[in-house]
Amino acid sequence: MTAAARLRYRKGMADNMTTAQSPEGASSTPLHIQVRETIRRQVKAGELIDKTGRLMTEAELGKHFGVSRITIRNAIKPLVDEGMFERERGRGTFLRTNQPENWVGRLMGFSETIKDAGYQPGAKVLLQGMTNRHDADVRKQLRERAVWQLKRVRFADEIPIAIEHAFYPPDIGLELDKRDLTSIVMYCVFESELGFDIKEATQTISASLADATSATLLGVKTGSPLLSIERLTVNTDGRPLELLRSIYLPGYFQLSINLTRRHP
Repeated sequence: MTAAARLRYRKGMADNMTTAQSPEGASSTPLHIQVRETIRRQVKAGELIDKTGRLMTEAELGKHFGVSRITIRNAIKPLVDEGMFERERGRGTFLRTNQPENWVGRLMGFSETIKDAGYQPGAKVLLQGMTNRHDADVRKQLRERAVWQLKRVRFADEIPIAIEHAFYPPDIGLELDKRDLTSIVMYCVFESELGFDIKEATQTISASLADATSATLLGVKTGSPLLSIERLTVNTDGRPLELLRSIYLPGYFQLSINLTRRHP
């Protein structure tokens, strides 16, 4: 059995849209995001594509959903960027694979996820700098005796919805320390500025309860349920780049898991 999981921001979901129905007024979510998520869902169900995997044209999709071609174009571009589709000049847009687990598990940071959902991301730094006062698990996973840490409250349209506590090898941390940590898009900086080639991340998701500090920061009662996530991101050479521990308000996120059964 194989599993692919991704955390998707609830506002980016369009599960209530029906085939060939205009999404106008159906949600406060931006229209192109509603269309994008409906395309994603319907293609997974074998709709909107022909037997070769070719997606309907922009004109056909616009008629199908009752929206403009600009809206369709804005809906499809992120799906191409993440690798679900591939554009072939003169031929059209094609599904790259019929195995959902190859593209469902897209690795994105908080800012990328929130922007993708149509919100404005933000952050307030609570703590940053070098430390050797971390637990043994951080030391083991990052393979460092001293690490650089960053703790932030994360916002969506100025609403606090998460607290992130991240740990980095010292050389990476010192590079991050030079940047604006309230607006940084972490994985983009890793790849385009620091020259890392991110391979993958291992993510563990569990439930937790808000203590007094986190409850105050997130505006909830002590003991309120939270979603807890730990993620270790590594480079293609196997080097750990980031160990991230986060807690989220569960009402803002939804976990989607695709499972396939291997037959003997």
